[in-house]
Amino acid sequence: MAEYPTLHILNKAPEHPRTAQCLAALAPDDALLLIENGTLLLATQGAPAACQLFALAPDIQARGLRVDTKQMKTVDYSDMVSLSLAAKRVISW
Repeated sequence: MAEYPTLHILNKAPEHPRTAQCLAALAPDDALLLIENGTLLLATQGAPAACQLFALAPDIQARGLRVDTKQMKTVDYSDMVSLSLAAKRVISW
């Protein structure tokens, strides 16, 4: 797994104010992991293209989302731990 300066973990729905704060804080070398209601961002036009994008597969499935895997990579819980370990810092939104 690649190393990232910051892993942003977003669990808020697209309309939540913290989602906008998270997206504004992203740097091009950062990674964004969408979990829980954060995966709903994949159903909008709000998913960023400037950083590495990941989404937790069980949360995508639980919300019945169909996603373009060219836009992002789906991960499982083990991958989520690996992503956290590969980041210099982790910010949960």
